[in-house]
Amino acid sequence: MSKEQSGIMKHAWDSTVRRTQAAITKRRSHSLFGSGTTGAASGDDDDDDNNNKNNNDDEDKNENIVADSIEEGLGASVIYNADRILANGDYYTGHWSDNLPHGQGKYVWTDGCMYVGGWFMGKTMGRGKFTWPSGATYEGEFKRGYMDGKGVYVSANGDVYRGSWLINLKHGHGLQNYANGDVYDGEWRRGLQDGQGRYDWKNGNYYVGEWRNGVIFDKGTFVWTNGNRYDGYWEDGMPKGNGTFRWTDGSFYVGNWSRDPREQNGTYYPSGDSLEGNLQWDPQDVFNVDLRDCSVSKGEKVTILPSQKKLAVWRSSKGPDANRPRRVSVDGRVSVGLDRPLDRMQMLEADGCYPNRDADDVMGLEADLSAKIGDPAKPIRVPKAAKRQGETISKGHKNYELMLNLQLGIRHSVGRPAPAVSLDLKASAFDPKEKVWTRFPPEGSKYTPPHQSIEFKWKDYCPVVFRTLRKLFKVDPADYMLSICGNDALRELSSPGKSGSFFYLTHDDRYMIKTMKKSEMKVLLRMLAPYYNHVRAFENTLVTKYYGLHSVKLTGPVQKKVRFIIMGNLFCSEYTIHRRYDLKGSSLGRSIEKAESEIDENTILKDLDLNYIFRLQKSWFQEFRRQIDRDCELLEQERIMDYSLLVGLHFTETSATGEIIPSTRSAVTPNGEENEVTPRLSRVEVDQLLLDPSRWASIKLGSNMPARIERTLRRYNEFGEPQLIGEPIGQVYEVVMFFGIIDILQDYDITKKVEHLYKSIQYDPNSISAVDPRQYSKRFRDFMYSVFIEDN
Repeated sequence: MSKEQSGIMKHAWDSTVRRTQAAITKRRSHSLFGSGTTGAASGDDDDDDNNNKNNNDDEDKNENIVADSIEEGLGASVIYNADRILANGDYYTGHWSDNLPHGQGKYVWTDGCMYVGGWFMGKTMGRGKFTWPSGATYEGEFKRGYMDGKGVYVSANGDVYRGSWLINLKHGHGLQNYANGDVYDGEWRRGLQDGQGRYDWKNGNYYVGEWRNGVIFDKGTFVWTNGNRYDGYWEDGMPKGNGTFRWTDGSFYVGNWSRDPREQNGTYYPSGDSLEGNLQWDPQDVFNVDLRDCSVSKGEKVTILPSQKKLAVWRSSKGPDANRPRRVSVDGRVSVGLDRPLDRMQMLEADGCYPNRDADDVMGLEADLSAKIGDPAKPIRVPKAAKRQGETISKGHKNYELMLNLQLGIRHSVGRPAPAVSLDLKASAFDPKEKVWTRFPPEGSKYTPPHQSIEFKWKDYCPVVFRTLRKLFKVDPADYMLSICGNDALRELSSPGKSGSFFYLTHDDRYMIKTMKKSEMKVLLRMLAPYYNHVRAFENTLVTKYYGLHSVKLTGPVQKKVRFIIMGNLFCSEYTIHRRYDLKGSSLGRSIEKAESEIDENTILKDLDLNYIFRLQKSWFQEFRRQIDRDCELLEQERIMDYSLLVGLHFTETSATGEIIPSTRSAVTPNGEENEVTPRLSRVEVDQLLLDPSRWASIKLGSNMPARIERTLRRYNEFGEPQLIGEPIGQVYEVVMFFGIIDILQDYDITKKVEHLYKSIQYDPNSISAVDPRQYSKRFRDFMYSVFIEDN
């Protein structure tokens, strides 16, 4: 950094400090004498605001940020210029405060990476420039250590991207100029082209239309340099579905497009000038010739991100071990110094958690609360590990033969030859009478293999619909059959659910099989067409995915009939699910009444056991609200109630001793040394996950979602009744989230109406589960919008 640059930086920062001191003085005077001001003072303030409105917005914002930090005691130390070589050989020059970069400065790592720009308490913040040893650069906005906002990235191979970023990924509108001469101008999502955009190839061909996950998808137009064009639908970068191919002479071809020649069909219309025209043309030429050299460039993959870089700085001077050196991440995820411990009683009384109660009452309620959720002033721990769910159904088990029958039936249903079907199903496919019976004698038949069980009948309900649903959900038939019918046995959960149904899990945890009442089966068949249309229209739907509806009927003297549904297991993941919640938005009976020490990884907690709010990144939060509205509208129209949002949490940052580490501090032992942090998903892995499109494919709304959660403290009303939403206490944790809407087959029938009437006499009608579907939908949504919030 030159002397001239240093002088400019010092002058700018000194000006900011003076303005900040004035802001603090003004803020303190307001707190001492009240928010009211004299007329003259108000006039001066108004004049100052008007004079500086257009020129000093950014300075005011920075001034307020620094003022806030100083007022909170986070940056009260003197801000000065520093020029030092750090313990590990890194070099920093610029503004420094409380043993952290704070202001404008340059940091050079020993591996050759360099950052020049704004800092806030050790985090890259505001505008800056990051340079890689390869020669790649990013210049633009940073937030909490991430490339976030508007910025320009120039890769080492010459690719240039100008546009919006979100957490190190291209997200929003952006212009990408590739080194090979191709250009993309349009919308991005999670680092890939997604939405409306235009791609120009170097050879002059171009495409304008929709994209999804980095490939051409849905409706769009492709124009070749010779003037020919295709207008229609696409899938995975190729024409698929209805479309029209036009020649420059006015002739055109209209039809259904597919890379499979057997599915390709259409009609050729010659122009008036030439009746022969292109009669010899083959539609497959579009796939094999015209689009052969029109692949979309992938761009350069970033090897290491700014948020993965570490700073060799010292602990905050406010900490008890201020002189002990340590390393922190550039995004401040492992921050300097420990948060001050919360004074528990002071916090409870000051926040008014227990109004109209004396000290003995408060202590009693607090002790009861601590037994369930733990002391909020103490760190929480990973729940004790539980053995794998379910009992393996081996020979001698009471349901062993039922399992064999089920596997034989599934193998027969899935393996049965069937013509390819379109996603546009006929109304007759949804008819409840649309079913297929198959007889399975022990000795076998022309269509069934011999088996060791007694004779049974197998029934498939609406087989075409469920086969198409499996296709829609991208379930491979061979994998599906192997999961359910392979050599490994199913596992039966230890006890039936509240409805009396039994649950079975496949050996790989991918699918769950649930026995059904006849009434539930009727509800599903009744709403099957709306359900199918809904999941087809909304890819991110949160409602349960159903893959098959069947029944087994024994033909012996018992004449037992078992109906069951096959559905996806929401918690099938490589991550350990540390916490599970079943949330409805009602309070009556919505607690498991277990102490924290009794809760393990398989325990399903309820509404009154929830002591977190869930913070979703802005775009995910907006999509969550939209999808909850859509799904609830479907269930409300079908007169469904009593459904739940099942939520699973995997805490990504845990210490070797099992302590869950908040995102605002690291694990520190009593002697001041750092514990070795062994998260299942580290911060570096999260950054790599954000960059890897193949891994992003597994992340969608409600599945494998990186998020943050904030711990809350339960509130009670004047009658001592617990409130559903707790008060946030500032402890934030990094998690991977899973959630979805389950139990969607409960009709608001006469039984539920009687239950509602009976319980309404004894309890608050708003606290019970059995309510009218419209009221249930509104209460469910209101609750979800309170516990899921946008992360700032």
